[in-house]
Amino acid sequence: MGFITKDLLINFLFVLLPLFLVQMFYLLKYTQETDKLKNWMLIFFPVMSIILCMAFPANIAEGLIVDFRRIPFVLGVLYGGWPAALLLLSTILGIRFMIGGSGFFIALVMYPLLTVILLLIANKYKELSIFQRIGINVLLLPLSESLLLYIADLYFSLAIPLNVQLTFFVLNVTGMLIVIILWETVSKNFELLERVAKTKKLEVVSHLAASMSHEVRNPLTVTKGFMQLLHAQDLTHDTRKKYLDLGLQELDRAVDIINDYLMFAKPAAEKKDHVNVYEELEQSIKVLEPYCKPLNVHLKLKGEEEPSLTVLGEHSKLEQCFINLIKNGAEAMSDGGIVLVTISYSKDAVLVTIEDNGEGMTTEQISKLGEPYYTTKNKGTGLGMMVSYSIIQNMQGKIKVRSKKGSGTCFIIKLPLSSANI
Repeated sequence: MGFITKDLLINFLFVLLPLFLVQMFYLLKYTQETDKLKNWMLIFFPVMSIILCMAFPANIAEGLIVDFRRIPFVLGVLYGGWPAALLLLSTILGIRFMIGGSGFFIALVMYPLLTVILLLIANKYKELSIFQRIGINVLLLPLSESLLLYIADLYFSLAIPLNVQLTFFVLNVTGMLIVIILWETVSKNFELLERVAKTKKLEVVSHLAASMSHEVRNPLTVTKGFMQLLHAQDLTHDTRKKYLDLGLQELDRAVDIINDYLMFAKPAAEKKDHVNVYEELEQSIKVLEPYCKPLNVHLKLKGEEEPSLTVLGEHSKLEQCFINLIKNGAEAMSDGGIVLVTISYSKDAVLVTIEDNGEGMTTEQISKLGEPYYTTKNKGTGLGMMVSYSIIQNMQGKIKVRSKKGSGTCFIIKLPLSSANI
């Protein structure tokens, strides 16, 4: 009797093992392209459990063995439907045939009948509440056991001791109860994981929309500034042409930004080129001067151009980064002032500093720069700074911030020179 109980407890461990493995394998769905993994697991793991249970059964009579194969069989058919039913039924009958004995004929009669009953229930099983599912699974085991005992006694005159029947019944029902609760818990965790994944996707879309709005607004605002300047009556023909050209350039930049964000879901390789940092700073300042004029902010570029020293990146993105940082510095000075942009060169890098004498930031505020939706401005989104940080990082550069509340802010950007210059 003790040996039978021990064997059945080992069987119960074989039933529980796939439940722990299934959680580990299911996580692969979120790291690899395995959309059909869950359906595959509903078939593979019950088969694995059945094979292990039948490989280490409890022998109660000559040619008659008992184990917990019915637990994974019942759950596999109810959750997996007829494809799982065919495979599981074939597995049980095939292994039982190889074991031999009169128990094979009992299985040959009982399991097809049980399969038909389970398939009739399976159609509406998933629509039931968790308590109804637990109730059905717990009732199915006594039903199948009664069918087993009836067939064994009626056709094969195999009398199973009462104490073995009771032990098997209690362990079977308890095992089914534990397994179905665990599986329902695991299923709920899977659903929660999928909801979290969908929520993150929606959050990305939200960030993308807000970021796109912010980045497109910059060139449109600059273009608006040029259009307002064109109202002046004393402008020369060349000046008007210059403003129109700059306005059109900014509109082209807005189109480029929109195209970049439209390609966000299907990113292509960046078209990196040798970029003259001084030229991009010069262009950024020209673009922002009309915007800064009403704010009483003057932009000053200090340093010399070195045409032979370039960095590897995209012209438009680096300009976008500089525009974001210079514009932030200008907006930080409520009473006007100077935004000083300095460029210098070291042996292997270009150093750019953008310094203002605005409100400044605390250490805590500096640590949060570059995070989505974090901003020190009343009407800002923080996404412009996030994009700027991303552009510098993609160029293998570094960005540092020195600031003190009430004493202005200094951004220090270090970009590695392209290999041709080193």
